[in-house]
Amino acid sequence: MEIIISSNRNKPIYEQITSQIKTMIMSGELQAGDPIPSMRSLAKSIQVSVITVQKAYEDLQRDGFIETTVGRGSFVSAPNKDVFQEEQQKKIEEHLTIAAEIARTSGIKLEKMVEMLTIFYAEDKNES
Repeated sequence: MEIIISSNRNKPIYEQITSQIKTMIMSGELQAGDPIPSMRSLAKSIQVSVITVQKAYEDLQRDGFIETTVGRGSFVSAPNKDVFQEEQQKKIEEHLTIAAEIARTSGIKLEKMVEMLTIFYAEDKNES
């Protein structure tokens, strides 16, 4: 499992770890039941504090992405469709927020935005 930490990002290190592991799980790179490195092991490999990795693992466990058992370690949880869908909706909201701001500042009407989104959504659906 490769985690890449960027020191010149605005995102805290623990959030970088959390988001990369979530991406690996949602993409299928990590499957339910797969072990993830111990906190110490991951901290050593990416050269960060164990406390930083602990915070990331706590967030992942709280959000239902991993399960941790004392003495056994941490493992990818069985897929939870609600959690996955919530994560996807967050991503969509981020992109739509940017699109809405561009539209507002450019004088593009909401009706045009809805029309554009409808076209893009239908195109993608037809290609699947």
